[in-house]
Amino acid sequence: MRGRPGGNGVDGDVKKDLHRLFLPAVFIVVLDQVSKWTVVRFIPRSESIRVTEFFNLVHVRNRGMAFGIMNRPDLPAGYYLLLAGTLAAVVLISVFLFRLRERDLRMGWGLSLVLGGAVGNLVDRLRYRAVIDFLDVHLWGYHWPAFNAADSAITVGVFLLAAAWIFRAPDSGPDGKGPP
Repeated sequence: MRGRPGGNGVDGDVKKDLHRLFLPAVFIVVLDQVSKWTVVRFIPRSESIRVTEFFNLVHVRNRGMAFGIMNRPDLPAGYYLLLAGTLAAVVLISVFLFRLRERDLRMGWGLSLVLGGAVGNLVDRLRYRAVIDFLDVHLWGYHWPAFNAADSAITVGVFLLAAAWIFRAPDSGPDGKGPP
């Protein structure tokens, strides 16, 4: 998808597509950061507000990653490892979005949602040295670890990426062009 010879390598339609592909990421980062700001401002740490029988709003600081893995204060190197891993993920996902040859909406939205979630949690790591989690769900005796809007976007994005991969044209390769 290169532009005219002698141009900058990207034509107007592709630029427009790229802007559209990055919009969900921007929306997620804004939604995530506004919701976390609200939690930090109005819910004291470790407090819980019951919303329904199965849902609470909480204020939890997770120094680790999903499901509280590596959430240990005695692991100072863990912070830098998670920071480096998140930065690497943001760079790789951005590269994938820029190089996405086939403008498959599921693939583009999936990557964009994962990117927005990764950036939202990265902002937390840089500001608080932890991720703010506040959505607390418990059903049928199972208590799901607290999560946030960025985590939800990452989860939905991964499902969209899986759907794009599973339901791609049978004769297309990984880039969507030609045989595998």
